[in-house]
Amino acid sequence: MDVAIARALAIGPDSTAAERTIDITTLGARTGVPRRIEIWFHRVDGRWYLTGMPGPRSWYANVRAHPRFTLHLKHRVTADLPATAVPVDEVTRRRVITAVLDLQNRPEIAARVSQRQTFDDWFAHSPLVEIVFDDEQLRTASSTYPE
Repeated sequence: MDVAIARALAIGPDSTAAERTIDITTLGARTGVPRRIEIWFHRVDGRWYLTGMPGPRSWYANVRAHPRFTLHLKHRVTADLPATAVPVDEVTRRRVITAVLDLQNRPEIAARVSQRQTFDDWFAHSPLVEIVFDDEQLRTASSTYPE
């Protein structure tokens, strides 16, 4: 396992916006055409997630239709990591959304957020999936580097 990849995946509450920023390539829900976008990823309790502001999101429709996607690391290291988007249960949803919204209180993040979001709005209307990497070593990398 590449140590640089493991470190890039070892994001936590103190990680910068740049460290959280990745690209993902999904297949279009209707077209099947590859689509690449920039997005933040999050790590909560040793697992990785994709979420976003409340409302419909194309990337979310895409991974619901075609769960396999590629996560592209592009900061500390460049790597293309095959993964699957997995739905989460309500307990996990509550825990992850709480952690993501807690980021809004950090000064460097708050400056980038134009409007504070409420927990209820995020919980009811935000897309959220767990990222499960194809590579078994990546799935266990979270235990090597604490959050």
